[in-house]
Amino acid sequence: MKKLVFAAAALAFGLGTAHAADSVTLQLKWVTQGQFAGYYVAKDKGFYEEENLDVTIKPGGPDIAPPQVIAGGGADVIIDWMPSALASREKGVPLVNIAQPFKKSGMMLTCRKETGITKPEDLKGRTLGVWFFGNEYPFLAWMSKLGIPTDGSAEGVTVLKQGFNVDPLLQKQADCISTMTYNEFWQVIDAGIPAEELVVFKYEDQGVATLEDGLYVLEENLKDPAFVDKMARFVRATMKGWDYAREHPEEAAEIVLENDATGAQTEKHQIRMVGEINKLTEGSNGTLDPADYERTVQTLLGGGSDPVITKEPTGAWTHDVTDKL
Repeated sequence: MKKLVFAAAALAFGLGTAHAADSVTLQLKWVTQGQFAGYYVAKDKGFYEEENLDVTIKPGGPDIAPPQVIAGGGADVIIDWMPSALASREKGVPLVNIAQPFKKSGMMLTCRKETGITKPEDLKGRTLGVWFFGNEYPFLAWMSKLGIPTDGSAEGVTVLKQGFNVDPLLQKQADCISTMTYNEFWQVIDAGIPAEELVVFKYEDQGVATLEDGLYVLEENLKDPAFVDKMARFVRATMKGWDYAREHPEEAAEIVLENDATGAQTEKHQIRMVGEINKLTEGSNGTLDPADYERTVQTLLGGGSDPVITKEPTGAWTHDVTDKL
């Protein structure tokens, strides 16, 4: 009898483990916020579970570099901007873009209207706040395209290394600063400067936008069919999460807030952020458009005397995952 009980227990255990969920660890590019709503929604709504996945979402921050995390084995897949990913690839971290949930760029330059700046040519002689750590390359490519040097001359611009805040514009240390459509732009408005007193230049409109918030894995892992299948299920569930966020932005924002362990985010800001992020993911089914990739590469190669990449990348993206969706 004991043998029968043991056999039954062993069989039950075997059946239980036969369908054990595949684990996936995702490293975000930044802290928990509406920028990543699709992932949190997919987890909260059980979309990952439906694909037999157990997904762990690791928040990022100013001291966390996703390429370093995945290179060190701390994640299976990361979210990164393509300039950073391609730079990392050229430096020896073989990142490959497997999906592109963000179709458009949210980066722009925001100026005080009182400065008299109305068009890109008016930027000459001005002080501009620019993010660095790889975020400066679209700006440098834009200035190169306009023929405006970044040497601080009268016919050029003075570049102010901007922190991740909007203080230079508020304190009038800079005529314009870097902002994202879904974050810092609204921080300026919340600080008391209404939209009608601002002039914005979207990098998307200037033809120098680079791809943001793509999904990247290590090249060697794509040799494993099981890993490719797992990533296909992950991307499929993720895009379902983004679809849901577009249909239910306020609920998506609430889900983000529930996952914010810091308690730093506010409901108003997150609802607004999700609404703006939805504009960037709209039109994407997760598949990278080769033309968007090529535009990004050419923008990076044209970024002045110190380009983020020195040659055309090879093998930096694949449709192997999204072809299975």
